[in-house]
Amino acid sequence: MLLVTGGCGFIGSAFVLEWLQQSAEPLLNLDLLTYAGHPANVRSAERHPGYRFVRGDIGDADLVARLLAEHRPRAIVHFAAESHVDRSIAGPLAFVNTNVVGTVKLLETALGYWNSLPAAEAAAFRFLNVSTDEVYGSLGPSEPGFTEQHRYLPNSPYSASKAAADHMVRAWHHTFQLPALTTHCSNNYGPRQFPEKLIPLTIDNAVNGQPLPVYGDGLQVRDWLYVNDHCAALRAVLERGAPGETYNIGGRAERTNISVVRSICAALDELRPLPGGRSYAAQISHVTDRRGHDRRYAIDDSKIATELGWKPAVVFEEGLRQTVQWYLDNGDWVMAVTGGDGDGDE
Repeated sequence: MLLVTGGCGFIGSAFVLEWLQQSAEPLLNLDLLTYAGHPANVRSAERHPGYRFVRGDIGDADLVARLLAEHRPRAIVHFAAESHVDRSIAGPLAFVNTNVVGTVKLLETALGYWNSLPAAEAAAFRFLNVSTDEVYGSLGPSEPGFTEQHRYLPNSPYSASKAAADHMVRAWHHTFQLPALTTHCSNNYGPRQFPEKLIPLTIDNAVNGQPLPVYGDGLQVRDWLYVNDHCAALRAVLERGAPGETYNIGGRAERTNISVVRSICAALDELRPLPGGRSYAAQISHVTDRRGHDRRYAIDDSKIATELGWKPAVVFEEGLRQTVQWYLDNGDWVMAVTGGDGDGDE
């Protein structure tokens, strides 16, 4: 049995669905269902005999302790987090409460559970903390990618809150010997991502005839990781990773934001052409840059490739086209999660 926190969010739901497809091991999903966590993301899992969902807060120690005692998971995979940089700038305290305080409360409860396990179960137990490359700060144009030894230099309230959570996980391992691991991923994309992030927002705005906002000059660089590749990496870390270690997970696909938006427009021109041969690229609109906007992220994934045998399988252009097609085919999902029909944005 696995306990997954935040399994109704974008990455968490992808992990839940892939796990149930590829494993007979049961999975318990604990999610508070804040704005970016939606039952619609895991609706197909509800028919699976090994799946159970509990709506609740990772900071509710009584609830988490009760779930741990009842289900006796061999691992906790911790996705639950506030994750949107713009929202963290508008309201930092929510990010501190969820990402830092919530993680510490979860760690305290997990430690109590781990200490109660028989020796063999305790030795096999893992706490997997899913984090972000944004904790490392920003890179110059020619600097090598982030390694696991890179200094933490978070620049937004979001990345600072995730960095603090990472430090707490490290402390619980080194002080209390909790068998914890941390992963740092680059920008994820794929189906079921809430339409506030760059790729789904661009798709949604484009098909609805709205401007396609691009911050500043659009030359900010991100390394793009298909969400299913990320899930495969997490399974590898869970299976073969060493407690106390961190692993960087990248997509080997550095792209500027403007090039990503133009690629989306090109895919839409092909998959849902506009009348008269017009291009969706005409809707691109440059807007005032985000405060403190990091210029470039890049991941050096040589450690996870060498030690655990993982590398990304999905080429960015292929994954992006599949993602665009998914959003075109699932307009009802977009309506549900954005509150268009009242069935998902809680």
